[in-house]
Amino acid sequence: MKFLQKIKIAEKIRKFSVSSETGKKAVMVFLLFLCAFLAGHLGAMLVEHHKAVETAADGNWGLSFQQEGQPPVANATMDYLKKFDAYYAKKTPDKILYLTFDAGYENGNTAAILDALKKHNAPATFFVVGNYIETSPELVKRMVEEGHTVGNHTYHHPDMSKISSKEAFEKELKDLENLFEKTTGQPMKKYYRPPQGKYSESNLQLAKDMGYKTFFWSLAYVDWYQDKQPTKEEAFKKLLGRIHPGAVILLHSTSSTNAQILDELMTKWEEMGYQFKSLDQLVAE
Repeated sequence: MKFLQKIKIAEKIRKFSVSSETGKKAVMVFLLFLCAFLAGHLGAMLVEHHKAVETAADGNWGLSFQQEGQPPVANATMDYLKKFDAYYAKKTPDKILYLTFDAGYENGNTAAILDALKKHNAPATFFVVGNYIETSPELVKRMVEEGHTVGNHTYHHPDMSKISSKEAFEKELKDLENLFEKTTGQPMKKYYRPPQGKYSESNLQLAKDMGYKTFFWSLAYVDWYQDKQPTKEEAFKKLLGRIHPGAVILLHSTSSTNAQILDELMTKWEEMGYQFKSLDQLVAE
């Protein structure tokens, strides 16, 4: 029965005279009917919402910040992602942060970022692409030497959600693995971040089959436009106002704003009681 039809029927019941016993009974029936109807309708909506969140595994990674100091609601739950060895945050009351940087190319800002991380003795994960390793091998070596993790952001940075072939998917990751090992002499950590956050359930499964853990994020901001860098105030508003325990933070190493503010930003996070841990500790706990 349509929603409006039900309301019309309920309204007819309500119009009985309340002065008679029949009218009083009708009012009671009306109230019980309305309560049952609204409860059922709301329940159905919640079920549908739960299903949508639980199974949203295609498209762009998305977040909705609903409560200050709490992890955002993502378009897939932590429990759902865990089936694919995938993560976007840590469910914890402890003030822990996991720093990650996407590195598509080098434009002179990574050294300052590494300096800030070193000053705070903070581990980070850099998700790099083929171009980055080819053009900046010394910076990649420095990341490794200073105890950071270098993760797989694919070789060519394509929309991986459009790649359905197992062979093509594996090639994007393996070609980068090979280049990293050739450059550093070490095997690449099997940590993967989908370019632009575009993914599909089949992608998550393919990555898992290759032994990879997939990492999204629970805090980021628009820091990647070179000709429209955010101000310090804009950056702090997002990165301090939306911080939460167990956050996986995504920053871009190409951002001049990030390079300029990272030392002060990390100091402010520490003053708020936060400490920095590696993704190794996230998956191990």
